[in-house]
Amino acid sequence: MKLLLTSAGITNASIHDALVGLLGKPIAESNALCIPTAIYPFPGGPAMAYRFISGATPNPMCELGWKSLGVLELTALPSIKEEYWTAAVREADALLVYGGDVWYLQRWMRESGLAALLPSLRDTVYVGISAGSMVTAPIFGETYDDPAAPFVIDQGMGLVDFALLPHLDHERHPESSSARVQKMAAEVPVPTYGIDDQTALKVTDGAVEVVSEGRWKLFTR
Repeated sequence: MKLLLTSAGITNASIHDALVGLLGKPIAESNALCIPTAIYPFPGGPAMAYRFISGATPNPMCELGWKSLGVLELTALPSIKEEYWTAAVREADALLVYGGDVWYLQRWMRESGLAALLPSLRDTVYVGISAGSMVTAPIFGETYDDPAAPFVIDQGMGLVDFALLPHLDHERHPESSSARVQKMAAEVPVPTYGIDDQTALKVTDGAVEVVSEGRWKLFTR
């Protein structure tokens, strides 16, 4: 599987070009499924999910001009025939995984069966935003509700061999200050990237390339 792990979506030309390179063809010739599941636990989650799907958020993703766009709601998958949704996933060129609550997303990635399917998708591009990127790590840590609280460390999907925290030094995300990311990196047994909203990590066959028009830092234990 190829991955483009972003903090805030396709926010600049460099990240856009990285996406097209991973797809191997123009976005206008590519089919995508968007996954809004992680946003529902937040206040106003249903409205935020709609804005993501309709392209009305500050996180460019669904509105990029895809040939076709569908919605893959993870909480619905256990109640429908597996062959139906797995066929849709295998036919997609890209999976657009929105941000929100990383623990909720991790739970439903596993309970839906998608986490087990992802490693077999050799040509699919996984595009994450915020929590959608964080959940790909083998292990992650976060404290959304109280940035002063100890980190809660949990197991991710292990699609990559590093952890990441998005929104590096963003004024609205005190949990992602450089100092906080450094502290988390000391507790996580894998390298940790802090990336701002103008940065993405491009992963192909396990090789990591930083794509940035902003700021990022690699923290090691």
